[in-house]
Amino acid sequence: MIDAPFPRTLSGPAGSRPRTRIAPKRLMIYAALLIVSVYYLLPLWVMVMTSLKGMPEIRMGNIFAPPVEITFEPWVKAWSSACTGLNCDGLSRGFWNSVMIVVPSVVISIAVASVNGYALVNWKFRGSEVFFTILLFGAFIPYQVMIYPLVIILRELGLMGSVWGLVLVHTIFGMPIITLLFRNYFASLPEELFKAARVDGAGFWGIFLRVLVPMSLPIFTVAVILQITGIWNDFLFGVIYTKPDTYPMTVQLNNIVNSVQGVKEYNVNMAATLLTGLVPLSIYLISGKLFVRGIAAGAVKG
Repeated sequence: MIDAPFPRTLSGPAGSRPRTRIAPKRLMIYAALLIVSVYYLLPLWVMVMTSLKGMPEIRMGNIFAPPVEITFEPWVKAWSSACTGLNCDGLSRGFWNSVMIVVPSVVISIAVASVNGYALVNWKFRGSEVFFTILLFGAFIPYQVMIYPLVIILRELGLMGSVWGLVLVHTIFGMPIITLLFRNYFASLPEELFKAARVDGAGFWGIFLRVLVPMSLPIFTVAVILQITGIWNDFLFGVIYTKPDTYPMTVQLNNIVNSVQGVKEYNVNMAATLLTGLVPLSIYLISGKLFVRGIAAGAVKG
């Protein structure tokens, strides 16, 4: 007996694929996102296009048009030879000053704040709630209130006008809010991990370095981004607590843009602005997903 051949089976439903309709609600969301994107990207487009044009082309108007002839001379001048008063060394000196300010400020503030947040959650001590209240109060004090007292303190310490004086200021002002973020993040972790580590004989530093730190990459990323962007973009502290030789990049940018000597070179000003914002922008683009995860986790508990 010869078996009959199996009937041919279809790999999927027959017929034309139904058309997908976009709901009006979703269409409104897409339209709103498009408008917001254009609103924020249009100034960036103008800055980039202006920085790549020569001054004769800029004087012709039409700031939205791409350059007819691309030139990187404004970028080179903004970096190395733009004048800020008596100095004509561009943003290069301010860039390295900013690096010297940002790196120790970020490392010291995050190291101390992470230990503070860990101790406030897992190692309660007498007066810990008072200490946490003081930190909360310090996180929301306006910077302007502390300007003059800090001038006196830095003068007495011999740090007024130096890079290390500004490092101390940024470390102190960044610590309260970063401590709050770490405390909330560590409070959201399972308490059983901490108890199991203590049962295994781990102490204060053993639990922190071997258990909590490897699990806390998102919140460390958030702290790094917040500190780098806040310190790098700072202008007020930089212009008050430093001097011309130690000005950070933002102060140098202000001096270039507001210089009254010679012709107003808009292409150089735009290039200088973009150069100043490249560092925080790059950090956001590289670690954006971790930043969102860390912010969400750090805001779970108060």
